Amino acid sequence: MNPINRRQFVNRLSLTAAGTIAFSGLAYSSGKFMSGFGAEEFVTAESATGKLRGVRQDGVNIFKGIPYGGSVSGENRFRRPPKVEAWTGVRDALELGAPSLQTSGWGPKPAEDCLFLNVWTPANDNKKRPVMFYNHGGGYVTGSGGSGGQDGANLARYFDVVVVQTNHRLGLLGFLYLDEIAGAEYAGSGNMGVLDITAGLKWVNENIDRFGGDPNNVMVFGESGGGGKTSCIYAMPEASPYFNKASVESGPGVRMLTKDLAAETTEMVLKEMNIGKNDWRKLLEVSPEQLLEIQNKFMFIPPFQAEIGMPTMHGFGPVVDGSVLPNHPFDPTAPKISKDKPLLTGWNEDEYAFFAMQNRNTEFTKYTFEDLPSKLEAQFGDDAATIVNAYRTASPDATAPQIFMAVSSINMMGLGSIEIAERKTKEEGAPVYLYNFGYKSDMKIPGSDFPMGTPHAMDISYKFNNVQPPKEGEEQRRMFGDSSPASCKASHNFAELWTNFARTGVPSAEGAPEWPAYNFNDRPTMRIDTECTIINDRYNVELDMWRKIGKLHTV
Repeated sequence: MNPINRRQFVNRLSLTAAGTIAFSGLAYSSGKFMSGFGAEEFVTAESATGKLRGVRQDGVNIFKGIPYGGSVSGENRFRRPPKVEAWTGVRDALELGAPSLQTSGWGPKPAEDCLFLNVWTPANDNKKRPVMFYNHGGGYVTGSGGSGGQDGANLARYFDVVVVQTNHRLGLLGFLYLDEIAGAEYAGSGNMGVLDITAGLKWVNENIDRFGGDPNNVMVFGESGGGGKTSCIYAMPEASPYFNKASVESGPGVRMLTKDLAAETTEMVLKEMNIGKNDWRKLLEVSPEQLLEIQNKFMFIPPFQAEIGMPTMHGFGPVVDGSVLPNHPFDPTAPKISKDKPLLTGWNEDEYAFFAMQNRNTEFTKYTFEDLPSKLEAQFGDDAATIVNAYRTASPDATAPQIFMAVSSINMMGLGSIEIAERKTKEEGAPVYLYNFGYKSDMKIPGSDFPMGTPHAMDISYKFNNVQPPKEGEEQRRMFGDSSPASCKASHNFAELWTNFARTGVPSAEGAPEWPAYNFNDRPTMRIDTECTIINDRYNVELDMWRKIGKLHTV
C-alpha cells in the first residue's frame, strides 16, 4: 500500500474519525457527569441570556450543553445562526448538547440544531483566568466538543484556566457553498461551520467573565480538523476581535477550498438530488437524513487542504470566498490580521501509524529497501528515489518500514506545519513556536510488531492532562499509551506548556528548557516528551530535500 497523500487521507478520515474520538482517551464522557472525582454539588451561573445550573466536581465547575446560537434548521439552514432567545428560571447545563449531523460517534444523538458549548472552570468568581477555546478534530465531517479525551476538567483543575469547547455545523450543513446561487441572505454559506465557531468566540467575549475567565485573554487551539478550523479562525476578520493567540496541532490549514471547486461540489450535490440551480431552495425541504446520505457520497477535505497544483477533489470544508475567509490562511503569507498574535504549531512524530491502524495496513511493515522507491512512486513519481536516499543518509540505522513511516508522517502533517512556522516568522510580528510530540506508545500496530510510536490524535489526551494514574481500585486506562509515571509526566509537560502559552503568550514548563521562538538562524523545535528538548534545525537533511523537490515551499 502506498502512503496516502494529504488529500487521499481525508477520504479515509470520514471513516477513521470515530477512531480519533475513541482513541483520544476515554471515548465520550457521558451525557451526565462522570463520577469518580468526588462528591458533586450543583452550581449556578448567570449568562447574558439566563441562569444556568451546572455541577461542581472535585474543584471544577462544569457546564454542558449551553446554547450559544439559535436554531439552524428549517428556514435557517445554511444561514448564520440567530441569537439565542433568553429564558426565565434556571436552565440545566448538565448534559452534552447534540453534535452536528454525522455518521459515527458516541454520546448524544447528532442533530441539525447543534450550537452548544461546554465550559470547565475552577470557579465562577470573576477572576480573570486565561481562556482555552478548543476546536475538535474529525476533519470537517465528524466530532464533538464532548469527547472524553479532550475533557477540560484537568486543565481547569491543575492549571487554573477556563476551557471552552463547541459543537458546530459540519459537512454539507456547515460548508455547502451557495453564495453564487442563493443571494445575500446566504452569503458566507460555505463557511457556516467556522462562522459558528466565531459565534462561540463571541459568546465567550460576552459571557466568560461570569465563569471566571478573561475575555481579553483567549487562546484558540485545535487538532487535526480542529487545526484546520483554527487556521481559518486565525485568518478571519470576523473572528479577530475575540482571541489573542492560537495553536494549530497536527492539522496545518495552509490552504482551503477555492470558490470554483466549492461551486463544482454544490453543482454535484444538486445533481445528486435532481435539483436545478434555480430551484436550490428545495434544499431547505430535504430531510437531515437525506442530506447526510448525500454528504457521505463525497470525498472530504483535509484539515490542512490541498497544495496548489495537486489534483482537484470535491468535498466539504472552509472556502476562500473573499469575504468571510478573504485568503488562504497561510498562503502565500501568514495572515496580516493576526500579525500580533502569538502562534504554536507542530505535529506528532509518527502521525501515519494511526491511519495504518485504522486501515489495517500492515503491508508497509514488511517493506525492504528494494521495495521503497516503487512503493513511493505513486505519490512522488520520479522523486521517490531521491526521498529514500535523503532519509537513508539522515538516518542510516533506520529500517525501510521506519523510513516509510517517517516520510508518510511528515508529508501528512509536518511540511504544512513548517510552512506555517516559516511564513509566520517572515512576517516579523508576534512569535511562532514549532514543536514535535514524541512520547512513544507501548502499543503495536494491530497485526504487526511495528510500534505505534506517537500516532495522530495521541496528543489530544496528553495536552488536556488526561493521562493520569489510575485511582485506587480503578483499572489502568488504555489510550495509545499507558498511565505509567513517564506517560503522566509527558502529559503534564504538554499541558503546562500549553496553559502557560494561554496565560502569557510564551510556552513554558517547570524543568523544560526555554523555548525559543522559531527563527531562520537556529530553526528551533521543542520535542515534547517525559523530558523536553530543544532541537535546532531538526530534519535539516530531509527538509533540504523536500525543498529541492518542491514539496516544502520556501519563504
